[in-house]
Amino acid sequence: MVWIDALRLAAGVSMVILHASADPRGAPWVDYAQAERVFPIILRTIAYSARTELFIIISVFLLLLSLEQRPRSYPAVVGQQLRRLMIPFVFWVLFYAVYNLLKANAFGYLPAQLEALYSPSAWIGFLVLGDVKYHMHFLPTLFCIVVFYPLFEQARKTPILAFAILACLMAKREIDLFVWSEFQGSEILPFLVRAVKVTTYLGYGLVAAAALGFLERTTTAQRRGWISLVAYAIFLLALIKVVAAYKTVVLATWPHNYTAGYWADFLMPVLLFLLCMLAGHLPWPKILTQLAPYSFGIYLCHPVFLDVAEIILMHSNSTPAAQMLFKIAAALPLTSLVVMLLAKSKHLAWTVGLGPFPLKLVQSKRPEKMGDENAV
Repeated sequence: MVWIDALRLAAGVSMVILHASADPRGAPWVDYAQAERVFPIILRTIAYSARTELFIIISVFLLLLSLEQRPRSYPAVVGQQLRRLMIPFVFWVLFYAVYNLLKANAFGYLPAQLEALYSPSAWIGFLVLGDVKYHMHFLPTLFCIVVFYPLFEQARKTPILAFAILACLMAKREIDLFVWSEFQGSEILPFLVRAVKVTTYLGYGLVAAAALGFLERTTTAQRRGWISLVAYAIFLLALIKVVAAYKTVVLATWPHNYTAGYWADFLMPVLLFLLCMLAGHLPWPKILTQLAPYSFGIYLCHPVFLDVAEIILMHSNSTPAAQMLFKIAAALPLTSLVVMLLAKSKHLAWTVGLGPFPLKLVQSKRPEKMGDENAV
């Protein structure tokens, strides 16, 4: 299944491009002219097609596939996912809590960052929501979703339940609008938003299970017949994303109120997964299988070098395109190198999901090969 390795790698690399495509404040280069915003927004639009939701689909798909090959009890599966996801998560939370001081000092908000280190409420956010860094939210979210894997089995038996993703995303949008309007400024807001996200993102788990069920029930010839239809749907969503990109360039703000753009963003990972699955019979490059295990580490480590790049560019007069390309050129190869070095370390490979944990207390009775059953 080299196609799924291609998706894993694409999702990891896309996160580097995505986070490099905004200015240091996370905005669409508001201090620059419209023409200068075009290239970063176009590249971001392409990268944003492989969102973190793609990781969720891949993770659930591989988990269900592994359970067919090696059945385990529910407590065993949850314990395994807890070790694989949350132990590295805690490590990187502690790392970024300290590492953030580097960028904070450079950009002038060091006192606030130091204050957060002594705040119990801030640490609750760090460890529960993963808001210590903009990308860390994904691991606790993914863990909360995979523990519901028994719910997805029915979609595997009845693949048409994949369309439940439409109801889930509709619910997410409507409930988010209510929560943000009614609880704006409240300390409970981020927890409510995360609860809504986990609850509605179960739809991606249904998609993954339905895709596996479809794969098991069809032949290569039958799947080949669906490729053109899925490709056409991707083309339509791509057109909507072009409109969203245009709005971003013109208005210098992310078009959160563009309803069609919302649907295009959240459905594109589903269609990309399906397209690659349908085209699984094609001769995919085998090197993708060798590189895919590093995708989790790339996801976890890339902010280290993005922060350094942004510090270097802090007083730069370069165009947004030049700054973005510099950040990608610095972060992607350096991150990949560090992840490969960590993977070779007997004591630290577990931090990027590629080695056994050093403590016997967190080892399973059966030795595990890290990263073989989900996207990470």
